[in-house]
Amino acid sequence: MSAKRLELLKEATTKTSRVAVLWGSSRDDEDEIEQTEIAARRLGVKIHPLPVQAPDEIAGAFAVMKRENANALVIIQGLLTNFHIKQLAELAAKNRLPSIGEPPDYAYNGGLISYGSNNDDLWHRSASFVDKILKGRTPADLPVEQPTKFELVINVKTAKQIGLTIPPNVLARADRVIR
Repeated sequence: MSAKRLELLKEATTKTSRVAVLWGSSRDDEDEIEQTEIAARRLGVKIHPLPVQAPDEIAGAFAVMKRENANALVIIQGLLTNFHIKQLAELAAKNRLPSIGEPPDYAYNGGLISYGSNNDDLWHRSASFVDKILKGRTPADLPVEQPTKFELVINVKTAKQIGLTIPPNVLARADRVIR
């Protein structure tokens, strides 16, 4: 998913060449960073991974982004980044950084773009698993499933705030547009 997010961000911000990647520095996120690096090479983008381990490191990470001349931001979803999603959206807008995160809440809280699994679909599918278990199926016998529906949310208000025009072909693909 990180590769797709980087691709969408580059498509929405055609001048993107240096992308900061903010992540909560957990071992689970290392694969996301690796996939982002692979996508960056394919897209001709230089990335700068910025791990943060505590909330008080977030503002400093944005100072590093500015010093490194990052012109866009990818936020890797994790416990720390999800909990501080509003702060991250506000700092990205304040620093005029086009940004993308995973949960739809990122765009609803002022982030530019969010792209990730459709939560309504996940809840519906989870309910079907609960139903099967309540009807006697053993959880270990149920298949592991990956998300199948994804949602692209674009915040046009934020785009205007940071002086960015989202290309019509990107807006047309959005599931939701915040105006």
